Amino acid sequence: MRIIANQIPRELPSNSRITDLLVMIEAKPPYAVAVNLQFVPKTRHAEYILQDNDQVEIIAPVTGG
Repeated sequence: MRIIANQIPRELPSNSRITDLLVMIEAKPPYAVAVNLQFVPKTRHAEYILQDNDQVEIIAPVTGG
């Protein structure tokens, strides 16, 4: 299955979850995740099944002053 993660095409097995993608890209917390412009709470990452052509954004918080 093909998804776009942070504007980069990725291939994942069918029925992959957000947590599978996060492991694949070695994401380091803290971060927020949106799928097709919809925020997905961290408590749902392990159960949220990605679909072919989903657009996923993994967003790190910005700090500074």
